[in-house]
Amino acid sequence: MLEDHLKLANPCRRLRSGPARAYIDDFADWLQERGYPVGSRSFMLRSLAAWTDWLTEKSFTACDFVAGFEACRTELSEHGRVRYQRGPNRNSLAAAATFIKFLREQGVLAAEQPLILSERWPLLKQFRKWMLHHQGVTHHTMERYERYAADCIKALGVVPANYSAASVRSFVLARSAGHKVATAQLVATAIRAFLRFLAVTGQCPEGLVHAVPRFASYQLAATPRFLEPEDLQKVIDACCGEEAVGARDRAVVLLLARLGLRASEVAELTFDAIDWQNGRIAVCGKGRRQHWLPLPQQVGDAIVTYLHRGRPPLSVPQVFISALAPRRPMTRLSVSGVVDRALRRAGVKAPHHGAHLLRHSAATAMLRNGVSLAGIGAVLRHRSPQTTAHYAKVDFDLLGEIAQPWPQAPSC
Repeated sequence: MLEDHLKLANPCRRLRSGPARAYIDDFADWLQERGYPVGSRSFMLRSLAAWTDWLTEKSFTACDFVAGFEACRTELSEHGRVRYQRGPNRNSLAAAATFIKFLREQGVLAAEQPLILSERWPLLKQFRKWMLHHQGVTHHTMERYERYAADCIKALGVVPANYSAASVRSFVLARSAGHKVATAQLVATAIRAFLRFLAVTGQCPEGLVHAVPRFASYQLAATPRFLEPEDLQKVIDACCGEEAVGARDRAVVLLLARLGLRASEVAELTFDAIDWQNGRIAVCGKGRRQHWLPLPQQVGDAIVTYLHRGRPPLSVPQVFISALAPRRPMTRLSVSGVVDRALRRAGVKAPHHGAHLLRHSAATAMLRNGVSLAGIGAVLRHRSPQTTAHYAKVDFDLLGEIAQPWPQAPSC
């Protein structure tokens, strides 16, 4: 009930007399289930009361929550609010947004329809379907491709038959200007994929893909960024503070450091992907290819500790859940955030603070322990041996495995 979460009589009375009265008890309980602490629940409910007071004053009813939210946001953006004066503010809007999210989860309000690029341009919808079916790209990769393809449509028009080599080249150069080489390469790759799709479906000339410029990048030029074994151990040991969060962070860091998983693979790990009986774990990586990897005892113990002591009781298939309310499965960015915070707690100066640092560290550790490049490539699931050869530069003794003999020049 509302009174179990909000002890102040005045805001309770206002909420029970306002347009949200039919849902306020369930909403307060929902906040608790999503992990909001007592103080946050009380503050949010008090802020919500200011918004429902405004709804009543403006004659909005329980049928107008979304319209009332937009109208209140517009009024605040135009007029603001006098300090210390009763009425809605930005906190009230945040509480109202959470309340509307709750109503949508309960089916009281229709689900929000996000702006989908493929809905605006049917051509992108066809492109997404073709790429997922024929190329096996992940949805995350497809979202990035769609964004650049949408920019291409905006710049060149919705009729691909009118595209020319000059216009395609000019667009790619303009879209890549000011970005790093890696971003420019991604733009070029996305536009090539888009043009191949158009050519296969007969919507543009076949050779137009060759108009996309290439950006210089020297293969294997960079040195892998990794942690020395003693620094890596400091990072692992730093994940043992607060019981719930520390248990989760330790399991996440060990998956990254011992198995070399990517951040997205850790975030998407589900319960049915862990084969406890046979001591292995299923990982779905790039290209939606599934691989079975051995589950080390240390990693398995860390996951079990998290499940017993730290994981909130949230009914989702993902193993790892966010530490702060609202409770939800972790994302790729939140996994990288775990690594960043662990590095700071450990006091380790690292060349990079993302989750991929631990993937490089895992590969380097295997290399120094005598694992062959082929074995490292199998664990990291590289499709090309050249990608794995990148790690050979950390040990000059093993450079001979990839070094090519110097061509014998004919004598003069």
